Amino acid sequence: MRILIATDGSKEATAALQTAKRLLRPGGREIDLLCVAPRRRKGASDKAQENGYEQRLLREATQILERAKASFSRNEVPINLLAAIGSPAAAIVNRAVEYDLTVIGPKGHGTGSIGGLGPVASRVVEHAHAPVLVAREMRGEGGIRVLAAVDGSTASLHAIETLTEIFDLTSAEVCLMHVAETPWTELGLEEDWVTYSEEEQAQSEAGVMEKELLREGEDVVEQARALLRAQNVLVTTRIDEGDPANEILSEADRGQYDLVVAGATGARDLKHSMLGSVSLKIAWNAPCSVFIVREPE
Repeated sequence: MRILIATDGSKEATAALQTAKRLLRPGGREIDLLCVAPRRRKGASDKAQENGYEQRLLREATQILERAKASFSRNEVPINLLAAIGSPAAAIVNRAVEYDLTVIGPKGHGTGSIGGLGPVASRVVEHAHAPVLVAREMRGEGGIRVLAAVDGSTASLHAIETLTEIFDLTSAEVCLMHVAETPWTELGLEEDWVTYSEEEQAQSEAGVMEKELLREGEDVVEQARALLRAQNVLVTTRIDEGDPANEILSEADRGQYDLVVAGATGARDLKHSMLGSVSLKIAWNAPCSVFIVREPE
């Protein structure tokens, strides 16, 4: 298994590295540490000055990589150091296709302390072909708590399968969560619909649709549960109603999870921002690490 971990030596990147070490399945891994120094803006300078500047950047990038490598135990896994100059986002996205997993911190140097994603992490999340782990600092020291969003799509089921292949689920607890989108938001119902009796609501078009969505949700979580039966993991399920991204984010915070898993669909290039809105919103706003897996080709 090949894993790419991007670092720029920032606090967030260092925390991402430590989180990845704790979450990843031990053994059978080859890790490449990548540090990309942004290219100098073009200006009035001769070739000799430019070459000297780039050599200094590469030395600094190598020093960052050596410090990151030192955090691993000797002989723990094969570790390769990759230093480059250019656009960090483009370099990471272009290399990601060669790896089973790309790990990145939510922010890098100079992006402030407010939540969300920095510009590099945002582009990697939206455009990388392979699975991406936005690794944030772990919440606890015990077994990991995983919240897996499932909607029955190929992408969400593929995300569960990939989770079992890459992460160490020993003593983990996994909650499979399905959110049925509230039907009356799409039906143009009268404003006083919520004042109907339970019987009137149940017999209405919205009520019938709601029951059907909940039945489908039960099938979805059972399908996902079947993919985890071979794992030594405690599995719980929950089915909620409402806006999927908002409900998942609320549960991630309320349940003190360490990792949210989401499948994603959308175009995969640097010119278009087409990642599914739910997975992108989760990656931006989750209080913990987020594992995003694209729909298979």
